[in-house]
Amino acid sequence: MWYLCVFYHRLLDYRRPEVESLADLFGAFDKETDPQSKSLEWRLPEDHHPDSPFHFVNLPSEQIACNIANRSILVKGIYELWGEGSSFEELEEAIKSCPDEQKLPYLTSESTFKITVDSFGKVVSFQEQNDRIQQLSYIPFKGQVNLSHPDHKFWLMETDNYGSNNGLPPIFRRRIFFGREIGAADRKLLPTYQLKSRTYLGPTAMDAEMAFLMANQAQAKTGKLVYDPFVGTGSILIAAAHFGAMTMGADIDIRVVRDGRGPDCNVWTNFKQYGLPMPISLLRADNNLPPWRPGLKEVFDCIICDPPYGVRAGGRKSGGRKLLKGVVGPYTVPDDKRNDHIPSTAPYSLVECVHDLLDLAARMLVMGGRLVYFYPVLREEDTIDTSFPEHPCLKMVASCEQILSFRYSRVLLTMVKIAPYTDDIAEAARIKHLEFRENHLKWLEDGNLHSAVFSPLDLQLNAAGGTKLSKESKPKYRGKYV
Repeated sequence: MWYLCVFYHRLLDYRRPEVESLADLFGAFDKETDPQSKSLEWRLPEDHHPDSPFHFVNLPSEQIACNIANRSILVKGIYELWGEGSSFEELEEAIKSCPDEQKLPYLTSESTFKITVDSFGKVVSFQEQNDRIQQLSYIPFKGQVNLSHPDHKFWLMETDNYGSNNGLPPIFRRRIFFGREIGAADRKLLPTYQLKSRTYLGPTAMDAEMAFLMANQAQAKTGKLVYDPFVGTGSILIAAAHFGAMTMGADIDIRVVRDGRGPDCNVWTNFKQYGLPMPISLLRADNNLPPWRPGLKEVFDCIICDPPYGVRAGGRKSGGRKLLKGVVGPYTVPDDKRNDHIPSTAPYSLVECVHDLLDLAARMLVMGGRLVYFYPVLREEDTIDTSFPEHPCLKMVASCEQILSFRYSRVLLTMVKIAPYTDDIAEAARIKHLEFRENHLKWLEDGNLHSAVFSPLDLQLNAAGGTKLSKESKPKYRGKYV
């Protein structure tokens, strides 16, 4: 059945992938008849831009639509549409032609209801809202109005031809929608988990909205085990734990996972702050030298992380320069120094980091498990090949770009494990890694992304061709959701 899906005007590239991940989580795809079908059918309202918040989506049931809307971060609401038109006269005609069997169960005298007037791109005064509600008198509501806890919620939503220079995607003609609310997002959880009120923070703590989006892409839920190999202060695991998942994390810096800033300010106190279940374990572990015993496979349902790629923090791996160059051999930490010893580390390039991450996911994810991680991209087409790392065990199902600066963006990649991990697979993955490393530019290996991102703007413009950045060089509304 077709439903009207209304999004918040944020993170535009992330909206449809989040809904499709949640649709898969709640059983929208028939795996027996079509196991490869993992995408929904979408269409836009008449005369609407692809970045419009209004989309139509085909979902198999109202319960699935409700589950998606209630859990989503970017869906404002999903509605059963009773009518639409370019004027109130067209809307009235459409609503009257809507089948009675669709409308009458929600218009009975025993039920209560509420009508909300909403708009996109303009402000509607309180008086105008009342006037619009009065114009709906042709709908035979028999129940009582209840503004606090109604049985049924109805929405009158409209867009207008507000022009193209107000920071919003262009709309060429007015469109009015009326429908019954199936489900709506709980945006209250974002203020609850906002970083500025969190007890323990680090310089790379993931924003709450993005952490919840990553958890939705990974399909975290009760009974699943989620692992973050670059856990830091635990922002991503907090989002996964909110959805009921068991969590586990690791970090190469023992001071972060063990000590924090004291007994009342560490990763564990973040979970206590929100009343969430504690992680199963927090390890001091190196992604380059994983701690798992030989032969251990398929433990985690999801791996969610933000790898260190050298913008806010550079990657590190175990071993000092002399050890890595073979000047000295590996050493064993004496027993009397194990409590306070901090092992030596060396730079960890992005290419090596991502290769180890994909190998970890291929080995340790269960079949059908998901890997969700960020990957950096320099945005000039002549600077870097925008192809992403691959692995024979993993299939890419979503990529969502977030533009962060003139030259730099990051892409959220979602991969699903589709094949068991074997020695032959490991060798094929090693070859793919070498090809990927060979075909990408020097900054991936040397780790000089930081200087590329934070170079002065005039140097960036000169590198791009010596032209000034025009105000009209990109859609203005793009800046509204970054």
